[in-house]
Amino acid sequence: MSFEWPWQYNFPPFFTLQPNVDTRQKQLAAWCSLALSYCRHHKLYTLDVMEAQESPVFNNKKIERKLSMEAIQVVFEELRKKGNLEWLDKNKSRCLVMWRRPEEWGKLIYQWVSKNGMVNSVFTLYELSNGDDTEGEEFHGLEEWMLLRSLQALQTEGKAEVITIDDGKGVKFF
Repeated sequence: MSFEWPWQYNFPPFFTLQPNVDTRQKQLAAWCSLALSYCRHHKLYTLDVMEAQESPVFNNKKIERKLSMEAIQVVFEELRKKGNLEWLDKNKSRCLVMWRRPEEWGKLIYQWVSKNGMVNSVFTLYELSNGDDTEGEEFHGLEEWMLLRSLQALQTEGKAEVITIDDGKGVKFF
């Protein structure tokens, strides 16, 4: 299944930050939506700012337009404000992209656990994210840092407990 680009992506002015405040807000919302849906489609969880400008998201070769580094920083800051991005370093050169927040992943995981009658079961993190039982689930292949955050969100709700199993981590669902 190929990625579907929004109509704005082939509209040259989309690649220039607009001076009008209302127009800019709509433009930033569209950029945020595009970046998150692209990362979701390609299951990307980390982005490098220097590589971002050459990525198809911010560089439309067909119309020979690319978003400036300054504009990309503005989009990333907007994603950060919305809780969809976290910087990995002080220089803001690499970031985590959360096209789904940890609470949302936790909810999906808990629905799967409940649906399959596995409440009061213990899983290793590997079983949850890479096991045969979760094949075909949206959270299959979820990176460990996001899986842990999702399980910690469930722990806060009293639905799970992150535990240590031998030399790794696991989770018990309630």
